[in-house]
Amino acid sequence: MSHLTRLVAQADAILILSGAGISTASGIPDFRGPNGIWKAERPVPFDEFLTNEQRRIASWEQKVRAAEVLRDARPNAVHVACVELEASGKLEMVATQNIDGLHAEAGTSPGRLVELHGTGREAGCLSCGERTPIEPHLERFVATGTAPTCAACGGLLKSATISFGQALDPLVLDRAHRAAERCDLVVALGTSLSVYPAADLPLTAVRRGIPYAIVNRGGTDHDTWTGVTVRIDGDVNEVFPQVVAAAIG
Repeated sequence: MSHLTRLVAQADAILILSGAGISTASGIPDFRGPNGIWKAERPVPFDEFLTNEQRRIASWEQKVRAAEVLRDARPNAVHVACVELEASGKLEMVATQNIDGLHAEAGTSPGRLVELHGTGREAGCLSCGERTPIEPHLERFVATGTAPTCAACGGLLKSATISFGQALDPLVLDRAHRAAERCDLVVALGTSLSVYPAADLPLTAVRRGIPYAIVNRGGTDHDTWTGVTVRIDGDVNEVFPQVVAAAIG
């Protein structure tokens, strides 16, 4: 950990790329692990959501179950460490693949946060783009059994998350890439680095010769990259808060 601590202490513009591994300590199961969510149920692809009412209903049923988990989840030490980095002036951006909203709840400011795959705490209209809290729509779905529609325009409502086959918001992705072009250290936390285009972000920094650190329990798709400066195989919820505490004093 000492090498990563020195890198964090020396850096002034750190890009954090966070994944599901940082949220397991908050009680949120991962997606791809042996006991991951996708082992138990098939996610609804975007094209099926658009064209099939029964699949839309299945998607909303999944969101009801997910909301029960999110409702009880609270930020943990890694989320707090990211907030502390921001307070110290060292944070360029947190780019998260997580949809749980815990970075925002912990206090990472909107200007320093990119939710690459959206948020499960809001619903978005696929026609007019209006975003609203998801809870009232979940309650209406439970009461009626029908997929919610937009009160403003009547369009299809969907959880404001990125589904399989759905493109990432180009403005969101651009914010993340601009942060990768400005940062002087990139740290991947709790991610297998197997989901693109999120996993491309460290490449942008590495091409400029920027140090790249990975903290994850288990292998990642970037472990054999020559551009990786530090690789720590361990519990990110134990490692990273200690690193930040030692680096910023």
